[in-house]
Amino acid sequence: MQEGLAKALKLEGGAEIVPAVEALVRAGIPVMAHIGLTPQSIHQIGGYKVQGKNSAQAKKPLDDAKALEQAGAFAIVLELVTEQLAEHVTEQLSIPTIGIGAGAACDGQVLVFHDLLGYGADLHPKRFVKSYANIGEQIRSGIENYVKDVREGRFPGTEHGFQMEGEVAEYLYGGPAATEKSEPVKAGASQ
Repeated sequence: MQEGLAKALKLEGGAEIVPAVEALVRAGIPVMAHIGLTPQSIHQIGGYKVQGKNSAQAKKPLDDAKALEQAGAFAIVLELVTEQLAEHVTEQLSIPTIGIGAGAACDGQVLVFHDLLGYGADLHPKRFVKSYANIGEQIRSGIENYVKDVREGRFPGTEHGFQMEGEVAEYLYGGPAATEKSEPVKAGASQ
């Protein structure tokens, strides 16, 4: 946490992670819990599916949220759960809920910056995401232009390189001195 300048840990899971949450909190490490859709275990829960759509699915997240609060979590992320479930969980807890695809009733909201900026491949389009920019197109275009310039020999050009003094080149490699004299690169200079 110190090396990464983290202020807390976010752990995905429900009642099954309560012992870990309790141990971390006892050790003085703040824990934010994450329930509902848990991206780190997406393949174990059957993919990107809305959680809490029926009564059997809705009971577990509420029980998990209460257990995690009791274990000492300072907040809970609710991801891709029905709005009704998110509102009910939020009402039942004394700690804040942070929604991502959980409707407006949570105490706070979060979006992954890749999604809200249109950055990267959108392998799983998300209904709950609102994009505020599309830098992904600009990034792809920039990379395509770079590759094209390299392949066609336009980059790097002489203006992107550094030359040694002609006498040094002649001394090191023999043959005629370089026709252009340039300032030697000083130690510590940006290259």
